[in-house]
Amino acid sequence: MLSSLSIRDIVLIEKLDLVLNEGLTVLTGETGAGKSILLDALSLALGGRGDGSLVRHGEAKGQVTAVFDLAPDHPARAVLAEADIADEGDLIIRRTQMADGRTRASVNEQPVSLQTLRALAQRLVEIHGQHDDRALINPASHRALLDAFGGLTPQTEALTGLWRAWRAAVELADGERARLEAAARDADYLRHAAAELEALGAEAGEESRLAERRSSMMRSEKIAADLSEAMDAVGGGGSPVPTLAAAVRRLERRAGEAQDLVKPAVEAIDQALDALESARAHLEAAMREADFDPRELERIEERLFALRAAARKYGVSIDDLPARAARFSADLVALDRGATRLKELERAATAAEAAYRDAANRLSAARAAAAETLMAAVNAELPPLKLERAVFSVALSSDAAAAGPEGLDRVEFWVQTNPGTRPGPMMKVASGGELSRFLLALKVVLADRGSAPTLIFDEIDTGVGGAVADAIGARLARLADRVQVLSVTHAPQVAARARHHLLISKASAPGAAKDAPVTTRVAPLDTDRRKEEIARMLAGATVTAEARAAAERLLGA
Repeated sequence: MLSSLSIRDIVLIEKLDLVLNEGLTVLTGETGAGKSILLDALSLALGGRGDGSLVRHGEAKGQVTAVFDLAPDHPARAVLAEADIADEGDLIIRRTQMADGRTRASVNEQPVSLQTLRALAQRLVEIHGQHDDRALINPASHRALLDAFGGLTPQTEALTGLWRAWRAAVELADGERARLEAAARDADYLRHAAAELEALGAEAGEESRLAERRSSMMRSEKIAADLSEAMDAVGGGGSPVPTLAAAVRRLERRAGEAQDLVKPAVEAIDQALDALESARAHLEAAMREADFDPRELERIEERLFALRAAARKYGVSIDDLPARAARFSADLVALDRGATRLKELERAATAAEAAYRDAANRLSAARAAAAETLMAAVNAELPPLKLERAVFSVALSSDAAAAGPEGLDRVEFWVQTNPGTRPGPMMKVASGGELSRFLLALKVVLADRGSAPTLIFDEIDTGVGGAVADAIGARLARLADRVQVLSVTHAPQVAARARHHLLISKASAPGAAKDAPVTTRVAPLDTDRRKEEIARMLAGATVTAEARAAAERLLGA
């Protein structure tokens, strides 16, 4: 509940500190005393639109602080946890309004966005009046209220889970179907590419190995010609060996005639022949090492060209060609197997839809039953509120094609204000005064189900009196047995039903000059002052003994 409200420098309020209690609290006072200012200040604290004109004249800023005492499991605490706001006891909301129009908001002394502040406010306070346009105008909120009344919120949450599972299953099936359709369009390309890369048979590291072999062969090609020429000079047609060998044989035949002259020359030529033989052997070995096959070099060139062309065609490096070939083959296998997987995913989606629709149909039936009970309960509240000829109804329609996270149903609260008239949406059919009484009847029935812990009613008794005002007061009091209720009222019958009574007045400071600025004040009333205020509400400007006696009877009743 709202346990305290502090206001500083807002319109006519200079300084106000209110302690609020459980049960029904009424706020009364002369017209223009500042009751609307109090509600405007609270609305500002709860995330209402800021306006620099709210700041008291001459001040740079105004501030409103609202403190709430909440149960440990109150839904507002989940909002605090989601926003990572400290939560160690009371919930303290503070809104500062600057005179230049800027505002600041904090919760438990931590700055927050207006979005977070309003998310909290929705769970803390409802403000209702003759022109209420929130809970009653939005059919989506009607469904939530019906669910809360019928205890169907857990079923709705479970249905939301089934809806998400169904949508996820459909997305998986749709994704697989799209992938298969795309693969089928590319099937010819995939088969051609897979066959081409399989025939190519590229291997990781093959390019570097071939390039190295080609470089080696090109080096061999350059030196092979020189080795061949040297081999021809040493041991081929141009070799001096036969000539030198013949010369040695002739000299050896003459050795007996001139041993001393021939022998050194023969030995030198033999050494030259041995050296030439050794050179020939080395040249043969070198030629074997530098074996150059032009056909092999051509094959290497062709292989490198084919590998590089394939790499350009498929947009990858040569080393990645094996992986690309494997992917094409896998895509072909997946294409063959995809039809089976798609059927499995479609069966899963169909099963998820069946589970959702079964639960949705059961929820629709439960909502229909809850709607009958809600209509009976609300209509029972109408006669004492001078709506005995009116009928409240729940327009509930189910559409299988309009499936959503909350089910198949559209729920809207309708009324028929007089026999023979056509029923229609409450906001369109009911007048201002009727609307406030329909609202009160609804809130009495829904008080502990789907309601914020603090309800504020702004002059919902306007235009009624006597027994109707008393009936309104009785229902506000019943409502206050389950939630905190604050009511701004001009009806003495309502004021007499309250547990707590606050008087709102407007005056200058004591002893101030005649033209001194006035301020709005709020004071709790004891029994005697309360009787006097109710007598004023009954009698007007001049409080008579009869009015005081009537006030005492109201309070006694």
